[in-house]
Amino acid sequence: MHRPRRLTILAVLFVSHLACAALPGRAADGSADDNARILAGIEPHADSPLARLTHEPGWRQHARSFDAAWKSLEARQLSRIRAWSAKTITKPQKTMLYMFSGPDFLYADAFFPEAGTYVLSGLEPVGRVPDVSRLQRGSLSGALAHIRSSLGSVMNYSFFITKHMKGQLRSGELTGTLPLLYVFLARSGKTIGDVSLVTLDKSGGELSAGEAVARGAPSGVKITFTGSDGKPRTLYYFSTDLSDDGVDNSGFLKFCERLGTADSFIKSASYLLHSGNFSKVRDFLLAQSATILQDDSGIPVHYFAAAKWELRPFGHYVAPLGIFPGRYQRQLSNIFRRAPAIDFGVGYRWRLRESNLLLAEKN
Repeated sequence: MHRPRRLTILAVLFVSHLACAALPGRAADGSADDNARILAGIEPHADSPLARLTHEPGWRQHARSFDAAWKSLEARQLSRIRAWSAKTITKPQKTMLYMFSGPDFLYADAFFPEAGTYVLSGLEPVGRVPDVSRLQRGSLSGALAHIRSSLGSVMNYSFFITKHMKGQLRSGELTGTLPLLYVFLARSGKTIGDVSLVTLDKSGGELSAGEAVARGAPSGVKITFTGSDGKPRTLYYFSTDLSDDGVDNSGFLKFCERLGTADSFIKSASYLLHSGNFSKVRDFLLAQSATILQDDSGIPVHYFAAAKWELRPFGHYVAPLGIFPGRYQRQLSNIFRRAPAIDFGVGYRWRLRESNLLLAEKN
């Protein structure tokens, strides 16, 4: 007699359970979003099983340190970059490509906040999906200190120091780029939805990381997230060789091509695109991009055909650092003679009145 009512109640409870499980940041075992918040020094959701970690003195010290560091970074860099971008990059594309980026989502988001899909790439390993609940007892403080150390150069100078990153991302309990991507997403006000390890076949097709692929295939991660506007977005990071030999059979450029016309960003790229061994990535960016925003370590200016590109300089162009001999561009110096100033530092010449940006817009 009461059976239909019982079934109705059970159905309602079941649907309610599914709805709660679907909410970002609410997984019963500690979601990716809660893990990111813990690593970023931000309180997780109140009902998260990871909330207990915030009582540890090491986490509280980490949160205070990051709060102070991000407040300073926001004031001197990020807020200024967002204001400059909103005024300058007026026709953003849906796709944003950032070659030689490492895990630098921080500046990708600051310069291109309207992108729907971000593709970052570099040699740095992806690593395991972070799960702070599995850390050995008493090791959280050390793991968080390791993250602060790994982020020191990008927060102080705007770029990662490659030789330091090689060791930092392969040691400790939280390895690879993923913990740093988590921190940048959380501190940028994003809510992480899903995280999955992926790879690519030779035609640029996306595969789950468990599927059989050719040797040398890119290892990657796909992160879906939302920002304050609630729009769904996707971040890819691929660990892959961007040299001519590396991209020949990796499928990476074909994957990027499938995403359509893009805005491209190049910063602190070790002047690799000045050499003949990275011509395929250089040619691809020139063909695929509606705009290319770069410092002088990007594509040499003589590759931008005057009939195809409008070049807009910002800041000050000075000689490259001494560790990059032979990379001075006289033509670029002439372009920057009357360039408007920028009120933030970026790239290897990160000091305020030494930084340069070139915005190349395809006609």
